[in-house]
Amino acid sequence: MPQGAPVSSALAGRLDGLLFFPVTAYGPDGSIDLDAFRAHVRSGVDAGAAAVFACCGTGEFHALTQEEFGALVAAAVEEAAGRVPVVAGAGYGTALAIQYAKTAEAAGADGLLAMPPYLVVADQDGLLRHYTALAEATSLDTIVYQRDNAVFTPETVVALAQVERIIGLKDGHGDLDLMQRIVSAVRTELPGHPFLYFNGLPTAELTGLAYRSLGITLYSSAVFCFAPDIALAFHKALNSYDDETANRLLDAFYRPLVELRNQGRGYAVSLVKAGVRLGGLDVGEVRPPLSEPTADHVRQLSAIIANGRAVLGSGASA
Repeated sequence: MPQGAPVSSALAGRLDGLLFFPVTAYGPDGSIDLDAFRAHVRSGVDAGAAAVFACCGTGEFHALTQEEFGALVAAAVEEAAGRVPVVAGAGYGTALAIQYAKTAEAAGADGLLAMPPYLVVADQDGLLRHYTALAEATSLDTIVYQRDNAVFTPETVVALAQVERIIGLKDGHGDLDLMQRIVSAVRTELPGHPFLYFNGLPTAELTGLAYRSLGITLYSSAVFCFAPDIALAFHKALNSYDDETANRLLDAFYRPLVELRNQGRGYAVSLVKAGVRLGGLDVGEVRPPLSEPTADHVRQLSAIIANGRAVLGSGASA
């Protein structure tokens, strides 16, 4: 497979702030609600998002048809209006992933977040072939998402980093030992080579201090969907080494949120949508096979958000 120095990445230079992963809005009949989705994206960009990652994990990529996916990505691109880049999800097997990638390109996306292949557990060579084919299928910069059945050795990441248009690795696996070895291997084998790393764990802020110790400060924030003020305050604290504020938010908001999230399967998505609805925007419910949080859990979420805002009001930087 052809490899070499990556093309110059316009996208990489723009991913320098808090990354927004909007939910996908559905109407009462279960169809996508483009008006609500547009409002959600527009409010996130206006609030200070550095990029919009449309139709990814929080956006229920798994539940969208290709036609819905294309319409949603195009809507995100129109609402972003060039102010921030739009990155779209792409996944499933290689052939389908390429189809979604081409749909994203046609819709005007600036890049791709390459999800793990569907279901199968492949060896390292197979994974390398899959992501290389996906990256070569369009002109879009690609970020590879490490999680579940797509976990890489440092040697494979070195090879991925040399594929044209693969610009980074998002880690949703959470093995810090592995991530340290990956960062070290790329630094050693490809000195001076530009390559981005992202903390992609659910509620990434909870592990933000740990990933920062590896030099990884880019992360996806689901909290930004429903509490952008809290998310931005934590992001500012993390990147300015204001660990007192970061820890206060961790104790009052992020740890309780994660403990609540862990009480239900799929809450990494459905609890986020509930939070958006609590903020006044009706984005509908999640699609099956995900389920909605219980009424009691929604009440707990509301209280947790209030506690996080109380920290901001008591003097944490915002």
